[in-house]
Amino acid sequence: MKYLLMLLACFLVPITYAQSLLQQLSLPEGYEISYFAKHVDNARQMAVSPTGVVYVGSRKAGKVHALIDSDKDGKADRKIVLAQGLNMPSGLAMKGDDLFVAEVNRVIRFANVDKQLNGATKQFNYEVVFDELPSKRHHGWKFIRFADNGELLIPVGVACNVCAEDPKFGRIFSLDLETKKLTTIAQGVRNSVGFDTNPKTGKLWFSDNGRDMMGDDIPPDELNRVDTPQQHFGFPFVHGGSVLDPEFAKNKTLVDFQHFSAPKLALQAHVAPLGLHFYRGTHFPKVMHNKLFVAEHGSWNRSKKVGYRVMMATIKGGEVTAYEPFVSGFLSKEQTLGRPVAFAELADGSLLVSDDYANAVYRIRYNNK
Repeated sequence: MKYLLMLLACFLVPITYAQSLLQQLSLPEGYEISYFAKHVDNARQMAVSPTGVVYVGSRKAGKVHALIDSDKDGKADRKIVLAQGLNMPSGLAMKGDDLFVAEVNRVIRFANVDKQLNGATKQFNYEVVFDELPSKRHHGWKFIRFADNGELLIPVGVACNVCAEDPKFGRIFSLDLETKKLTTIAQGVRNSVGFDTNPKTGKLWFSDNGRDMMGDDIPPDELNRVDTPQQHFGFPFVHGGSVLDPEFAKNKTLVDFQHFSAPKLALQAHVAPLGLHFYRGTHFPKVMHNKLFVAEHGSWNRSKKVGYRVMMATIKGGEVTAYEPFVSGFLSKEQTLGRPVAFAELADGSLLVSDDYANAVYRIRYNNK
């Protein structure tokens, strides 16, 4: 009897957990959140194909999933493991019919990826398109997007908590897929795992995670905007535009580093902002168009946890004029229930949010009746 109860618990606990998690989440009036897919190992960045297949990367799991909603009811009814055993394939981006996946040290491409899913074979083929990225895994996982000029934006985080500048690390690069040339877009960036281009202005906005081991409340995490090529955002000398590094800025003042760019918004220390997404759809109310969603993944080494929520930034005239919660409840009395990571939009304008702790992809829709 004891073993039967233990066996039942193995099945009942995940179901109860999944139900209780959604009940814990709070959204603005009129918005509903549901599961698009469960049991998606370590769900990180997502990319949606022209036919609506949702591809999901991972970090620790080393997998790439394909989620298919065949009947278009807002829930995936098929889940296919496209690849496994990869080196932290966190970053995904679609270009036409091709899926690009960023591992730690290389970028691979699944050509005509949707057609591969519909083929008779279960062997999914990819090719290596670039393999000259650093192989260090510390802050080595990626978030990628295609820029308007067709080049692939790739961040390379520093392989440390805080260390000296190195031209191979602490940057956001742009990769020309034809020439294989890397161009520096931004530098002085500790670890960006999320960015998006403002559709109205064409400016790139990115998140940056501040250094650790300076206490619970400093330095700030950051939301930044790139205005000029190779713009420098301060790392490792200045953090959050206001905190001097005790080692790399010793005997200096902020005046000595005034040529570095300060963040557009200094966030609370350790909230760990990851994915960014400007809302482009028409399903949400008109006022939501061009709002910037921010996934605060949550602290890992703060004495009292912070983050663990989806935030929404209002940007006017290039400045952040408001920053407010959109989805909260992933943290309950210091108990972690979920950790939001990244966003994607479906064709109907509903918003997907990935969660690498709860191994889930959520769908948010507007239903203000």
